[in-house]
Amino acid sequence: MEKGNAMNKWVKGLLDVRAAQVLERILAVLRDKEKRREWLINYSLYLILLAMIIGVVIEDSSFLSFSNFSKIMAQASTRGILALGVAGMIVYTGTDLSAGRILGCCAAISASLLQSVTYASRMYPSIVEPLPLIVPLLLSIAAAMAFCSLNAFGFAVLKMHPFIISLGTQLIAYGSLCLYIDSQKGGAQPIASLDSRYIEFVNGHINLGFMQLPYLVVYLAVCAAVMWVIWNKTTLGKNMFAIGGNPEAAAVSGVNVTRNIFGVYLVAGALYGIAAFLEAGRVQSVTTNMGLNYDLDAISGCVIGGVSFTGGVGTIPGVLIGVIILQVINYSLYYLGINAYLQYIIKGLIIIMAVAIDVRKYIAKK
Repeated sequence: MEKGNAMNKWVKGLLDVRAAQVLERILAVLRDKEKRREWLINYSLYLILLAMIIGVVIEDSSFLSFSNFSKIMAQASTRGILALGVAGMIVYTGTDLSAGRILGCCAAISASLLQSVTYASRMYPSIVEPLPLIVPLLLSIAAAMAFCSLNAFGFAVLKMHPFIISLGTQLIAYGSLCLYIDSQKGGAQPIASLDSRYIEFVNGHINLGFMQLPYLVVYLAVCAAVMWVIWNKTTLGKNMFAIGGNPEAAAVSGVNVTRNIFGVYLVAGALYGIAAFLEAGRVQSVTTNMGLNYDLDAISGCVIGGVSFTGGVGTIPGVLIGVIILQVINYSLYYLGINAYLQYIIKGLIIIMAVAIDVRKYIAKK
């Protein structure tokens, strides 16, 4: 008993010391004018986003509900999985403008193979028995990995800038999506009337009593856990950060730069394919607009979450936090009925500010 009390006192004392140290650091920042200015600049984006969320809550307190939280998390899940793939490119000092259109193309493949067999206008009338869900999922992943291989080849072998090669791949993926949807017997029309098994697999919930946890959140958590292991516990992850920080030094130290770039792009392709499969089931209808601007949301979430365009910096928890923050902003703007065109302007300003702060930190470090 006495040993337990002594342990409790020791833990309490340690926590008090840590709290005092944190408070002292905060006070030091507040006392020093230069540090205070630096802190405000570095965290200005988060302060603005926090102010926006507080403003929404003040405007409509019903925004803070478990129902809304569940919707936000479900919407953030597929974009979060997409962002986990895009983050690897940004760590390499690159980007991927094709992620959204790749998702759209692979979503069309998934949805077309999982239309209800009783739907008369389905894309593949020869499918008379429902396919196992794993088949369209694997085909979606394979298609996404093929597109990402094209990006990797352009970047690693042809030495093209990721912006240019991914822009070309974006157009190829979009053209492929349009051709695929237009190839239906009845002409171009949304791919809908999906199998009920598929819809339940994607949109089901776990009842926690006080709220319903969407399956999508569980899928995001699994993907994030796998990516955390890859980034932090595997040779591929360590080499990724080494190449992103200094590719020349990494090559001199024996790292196969080309092979590692292909590895990261293929992992991203697998994530894109999973996100596409889930997004088609979430929306329950695939058109040529599927995936539009998803890549920008993914890039924004990564940058807000601390993945630096200067390379070699980023964390999986940071990506998740960034995506969730961005989705809260998106949902709050929609919730308040803000003009859709104005929403684009606000999101554009958020991207510019996030990148500007990132560049400023890099310059200060140099």
